[in-house]
Amino acid sequence: MSKKPSSLERVGRFSARHPVIVISTWILVAIITFVTQKAYGGIYQDNFNLKGTQSYQGLSLLSKSDKAASGYGGLVVIHAYKGTIPQQSAAVLQSYSNLASLPDVLSVSNPLAANSPTMSENQTTAYFNINFSVVPKSLGTGYLNSLYTATQPMKKAGLEVEYGGGLDQLTRPTTKDIGSEAIGFGVALVVLLISFGTIAGSILPLLTAFLSVIIGLSLLGLVAAVVTFGTVSPTLAVMIGLGVGIDYAVFLTTRFRQKIIDGFDPISAAGATVKSSGHAVLVAATSVSIALFGLYGSGIGFIGQLGFASVFGVVTAAIGAMTLVPAALGLIGRRIDHFKVRKPVAEASGSTEKDGWYRYALNVARRPWIFLIGGVILMVILTIPLFSMRIGHIGDGADPTSFTDKRAYSLISTAFGPGANGTFQVVIDMAGTKVSASQLEEKLYTSLTSTTDVARASQPTLTPDGKLIVATVVPMTDPQSSQTTTLFNTLLNTTIKQVTAGTGATGYVTGGTASQIQFSQTLASRLPIIILIVVLTAFLLIMSTFRSLILAIKAAALNLLSISAAYGVITAVFQWGWGRSLLGVSENVPIESYVPMMMFAIVFGLSMDYEIFLLSRVKESWDITKDNSLSVAKGISSTARVITAAALIMVSVFAAFVGSPEVEIKMIAIGLATSVLIDATVVRLLLVPAIMNILGTKCWYIPKWLDRVLPHIEAEGAEDEDRREPLTDEAARLAIEGNEYSAPSQEVESSATNG
Repeated sequence: MSKKPSSLERVGRFSARHPVIVISTWILVAIITFVTQKAYGGIYQDNFNLKGTQSYQGLSLLSKSDKAASGYGGLVVIHAYKGTIPQQSAAVLQSYSNLASLPDVLSVSNPLAANSPTMSENQTTAYFNINFSVVPKSLGTGYLNSLYTATQPMKKAGLEVEYGGGLDQLTRPTTKDIGSEAIGFGVALVVLLISFGTIAGSILPLLTAFLSVIIGLSLLGLVAAVVTFGTVSPTLAVMIGLGVGIDYAVFLTTRFRQKIIDGFDPISAAGATVKSSGHAVLVAATSVSIALFGLYGSGIGFIGQLGFASVFGVVTAAIGAMTLVPAALGLIGRRIDHFKVRKPVAEASGSTEKDGWYRYALNVARRPWIFLIGGVILMVILTIPLFSMRIGHIGDGADPTSFTDKRAYSLISTAFGPGANGTFQVVIDMAGTKVSASQLEEKLYTSLTSTTDVARASQPTLTPDGKLIVATVVPMTDPQSSQTTTLFNTLLNTTIKQVTAGTGATGYVTGGTASQIQFSQTLASRLPIIILIVVLTAFLLIMSTFRSLILAIKAAALNLLSISAAYGVITAVFQWGWGRSLLGVSENVPIESYVPMMMFAIVFGLSMDYEIFLLSRVKESWDITKDNSLSVAKGISSTARVITAAALIMVSVFAAFVGSPEVEIKMIAIGLATSVLIDATVVRLLLVPAIMNILGTKCWYIPKWLDRVLPHIEAEGAEDEDRREPLTDEAARLAIEGNEYSAPSQEVESSATNG
């Protein structure tokens, strides 16, 4: 008597039996969510302010005492190629008046005012410092027309006008990365055709992943109306959604084809596929999602919400794998191998000396120490740059020259020095002071101007309510420089403390640059927390799934080594500048503060896909044979082709986003592509089999008490008990090309088995 189908198998069978209904439903949902998001979706904006930090406290005090001097800053930079700016004073003053009249503008500095610090010495470059009551990004693209209209008099007068500072998020072109996605799809199609040999089997994973991503991205846009997501959030959701979506579909498609070869009808094959590989997809998607939600462990909402945004792509990809993929497979049926470009490849037919991967695995078993040492040496070499990694914020200076904020940045750097792009505001709270304001002002000015790496400082002034002393400090170096960070620490921990010592006053260093530096420092200090959360999650998942303490330790250690190597690569490329010009990055930059956290969570989650896929096959053989070396060889031979193809696809998808104009996206793309490539090749094909062969049966050790308390997680759903014998080549050809072949009866199967 056959067992009752599992819930996953029933989902797979239903989807395959009613493909038109399922696929039409997905398309309808995609259209509805896309249209709704266009009408009611929110915006994406970055917020680097952290409540509780001294920079946030200083800004809050300033906002209460002098609202016009606080708010959110933006710059309008002007340059005269002929003559000087004062010669066009009428146009400049008209634009100044226009800017001051714009909605949500608190104040605007006048570069033509006497002794204005915003006019260069040669009077050919100047800028308007604008304070907005809201984040400029939230004003929407429609506000741009008003901004451009306000500055039109200066443009008509022949002045160059550029927009920078906080206006960068508003003025820079919206990057849809459509070209990156198209390139990723194209390369993925080539990899699939080469790896699996059929057009139908290659296009299916791309189409299902694409439809899943559309829905995920649209849902993210709707949630963005009530949750503030960073500007990179939609790109992250697309990158990860496409990567895992194609991977999951590939895993299911290859298993489906193997089921067809084994004699299953298409509906039964789809059900069995979702029951087994679909279960593995759910486990993998859950591990990725848990790792991404683990970013909330940083205690920083901005970072947690980046992880939350990425989950949209993972969840829709997993749901698509459970329903949309089997529906498409049911629609294609035995035609899965039609339109061949080469001999089609199924999931596995190997585990014999004729299979190249099987021979390779046996070779590793004979010389495990050589493969282990070689793999570790390679990983260590790639990791070396990590030890000089400097976490910071990527400024406008690294943007392409096609961006107006980059041109504004360059104009200010040339005319006022690089530090003018990243000034600090020093705020002294007079509450409870024992000395006069004039004494503090004099002492503060003397201390600021004598501090190392200060280019200049403004004369300290009292706010209108007389509660605060405020001064502006211009560093000698640009905002990305380590010297600017050092100056921030010096001002905060030395200069201000010396000024306020014994006076009862309290000092703060605030402003956009200060907030970004403290944001980066806070993230760096909390990175170990994220590492602990994610590593512990992966450790428990592997141990619960494969009932092995040793394999869990091995997985955690190798994943740490893998991510360290990826960190080393992005440090060498972006911070050291090795090949960065080929990526279109104009200068060496620090590693963006949130990138290491995002990479760690994403890579640990994705690596679980390959770990689970490989170890589930190894354990399947181990449970039957209790021969560790043989089990490792069978696991490698049955998964290496699929893992390699899936990894190449994901690398292609990630690497395609290098074409994005956003430096942070380039960095994430290189980091994730490198991580996946290392994980699927060096780790999965060198280090894992070498270590498992060296440890032998110890791989499967787990204390009895621990085995009792751990939850039981199945990597894959159990195979059907009446699994058919693999067909002959001719029978398999008939099975996938038409209905001429009928599955063998139980008597025939029994005879074949006994024979």
